[in-house]
Amino acid sequence: MGGCMRFAKRMDTFHASVFTELKEKKEEFTKRTGQKTIDLSIGSPQILPDSSIMQVMREAVSQPENYKYAINELDDLLLAIQNWYKKRYQVDLDKEEIICLQGSQEALCNLPMVLCDPGDVVLVPDPHYPIFVDGPHLAGAEVAFMPMKEENDYLIQFDEIDPELARRAKMMIVSYPNNPTCATAPDSFYEELIAFAKKYDILVIHDNAYSELVFDGKEGKSFLSFPGAKEIGVEVNSFSKTYGMAGARLGVCVGNKDVIQHFRILKSNIDYGIFLPVQYAGIEALCHGGSTIEETRAMYQDHRDILVVGLNRLGWKVKSSPATMFVWAKIPDSYSDSNAFVLDVLEKTGVVLTPGQSFGQAGIRYVRMALVQDGPTLQEAVNRFEKVHCF
Repeated sequence: MGGCMRFAKRMDTFHASVFTELKEKKEEFTKRTGQKTIDLSIGSPQILPDSSIMQVMREAVSQPENYKYAINELDDLLLAIQNWYKKRYQVDLDKEEIICLQGSQEALCNLPMVLCDPGDVVLVPDPHYPIFVDGPHLAGAEVAFMPMKEENDYLIQFDEIDPELARRAKMMIVSYPNNPTCATAPDSFYEELIAFAKKYDILVIHDNAYSELVFDGKEGKSFLSFPGAKEIGVEVNSFSKTYGMAGARLGVCVGNKDVIQHFRILKSNIDYGIFLPVQYAGIEALCHGGSTIEETRAMYQDHRDILVVGLNRLGWKVKSSPATMFVWAKIPDSYSDSNAFVLDVLEKTGVVLTPGQSFGQAGIRYVRMALVQDGPTLQEAVNRFEKVHCF
């Protein structure tokens, strides 16, 4: 290659993670000032799995027979998923409508390769979780954005989507409770979504990772619990946020049988299944590991209140999050964009936030704050803001 490495053109659409860049800025700040930072950027859950989940995994890891290729899901894991979806969402699933994942992001990355040819259109919300765009780009698909605006409670407005664009679309990605905006969707939204997808023959992928982190006494729902959803879509769900299993990668994709079948064919050519001890831990989580879910939800709600009440007291008008483990906040008008605001906040306070524009151009006037630090640390973040008058 003449000493000059040539990379695929698709790599031109990818950049270093914003969290990598923030980590470098954080380390530079600490080295220069000697002050410890408070990191509210990355949404890595701080909760531990229920002790029974960890015990099951410890025992399974000690068994030599569990180090073989898993290939397929354990029957007991599929049964546990069926029972959980029935009990939690009143959704009946056949085993052929379930596939397990090495983390839910696997489906968001690979499903576009199952569904899309180069040049096909994928409808993606804006702002959006980055893999919603990266997955279609890897498949060579064209991404078209569906704006989620604050004045519409961050709900996609289907009547504003160009009909010609909708006719070209092969699939669309939707996610409520939403990361990064924290929005939830009413029943009427899902009914409208299903009708829209049927009208234009679009496959829906619904990312439901935060359905257990809905606050103020309300309850998250499944897209599949609405009539007609299985005909046009699948849902992705996660063990990370609900059961504290973020590092033990496990997720599920459920719904349309044809999509699941074709996804299984693709997966069979990519990997050799999920490490069996992780599967056994997943069974335990679904069957007996739910005792900490309410405690986890209450913890995040308390963290939300500390941060939102504190920042509003200082004059930063931040809306209370109805769900997820984040706060989505508009930046002061005096800043050009969220990158500039995040850098100024870090320099003045040592508090690390995520710029909203890392979730797309619709986030340029916002920042995301993760509720993963403990209560006293979040209060310290508020106190730091108060000392420097950022608003």
